[in-house]
Amino acid sequence: MSVLILEPLEAEVVQWLGERHDARFAPELVGDPEGLSAALQHARALIAPPDVRIDADLLRGARQLRAIGRASGGGENIDADACRNAGVDVVRSQTSTASAEAEFAMGSLLSLLRRVPVEGSDGLKVGRELGCATIGLLGLTPAARVMAQLLQAFGARVIGYDPGCHPNDSIWARWGIESVGLKELVQHGDGLVLLLPYFERFRGLLGARQLEHARAGQVLVVLSQSGLVDDAALARVLRSGQMRAAWFDCMEPGVLDAGRPLHGMPTLQVTPRLAGTTRESRVRAAWAVARAIDELLAEAPAAGQAKKRAVAY
Repeated sequence: MSVLILEPLEAEVVQWLGERHDARFAPELVGDPEGLSAALQHARALIAPPDVRIDADLLRGARQLRAIGRASGGGENIDADACRNAGVDVVRSQTSTASAEAEFAMGSLLSLLRRVPVEGSDGLKVGRELGCATIGLLGLTPAARVMAQLLQAFGARVIGYDPGCHPNDSIWARWGIESVGLKELVQHGDGLVLLLPYFERFRGLLGARQLEHARAGQVLVVLSQSGLVDDAALARVLRSGQMRAAWFDCMEPGVLDAGRPLHGMPTLQVTPRLAGTTRESRVRAAWAVARAIDELLAEAPAAGQAKKRAVAY
């Protein structure tokens, strides 16, 4: 068997892979560790959903495996070091969900700004317009580029920060984003959108030192993992009203439990990973991963000699 498919894909994508490789569609193996281990002994490529943890234990018995694909979700549950050590390429589509994520973030900003009122000069409590706002984007992901275009069409000022991108990099100008420091991003943003991919070194990146300077009336939209934000610091600014509301599209388990700072917070909204999940994005991602797997298998060297790289499409 060449390709083991555990993740639900479009029927035509599965058929296309089947015409080129000895492919097996077996989603039932997601909950069957022993069956999955046995099937992987003969697989050269695996397409697996986020439910399946890819680690050294799984790879140990997959001697023929050359590539792992994921069409939905991010890189959670994928041990990149284990894959690199095993000579297994990791294939994810990082651009197929950009439009979906940007649209979701725009809708979230519009909703929060309009439904969380502020007091006008005449004493009335009213909503705000996106076109008159400054929006800060944290993370230069593909979705940030789409968001910048949409925000500019509304007339908003777009500022941004990315810890991995130099302020003088030409990408800021090309994408139409004004590069600022993290402190300035938080101080001047009427709305903040977190898009930055999660790494352990970024945990708590938005903490008390940053959020205590949040612009009055600010709203926050988080499409990244929630661990980028310190929950205790966020709870303080939400309770005080300094930050009006926050919307997370992904929340780590236990963060909202009784006794935790954000438990029962009325101005916090959480959705279950809706941002990148649309009919169109799933089709784009499935085709991108399938074609990348096809290319990798065509060029893959013998077992143990893989190029040990991550592949983004």
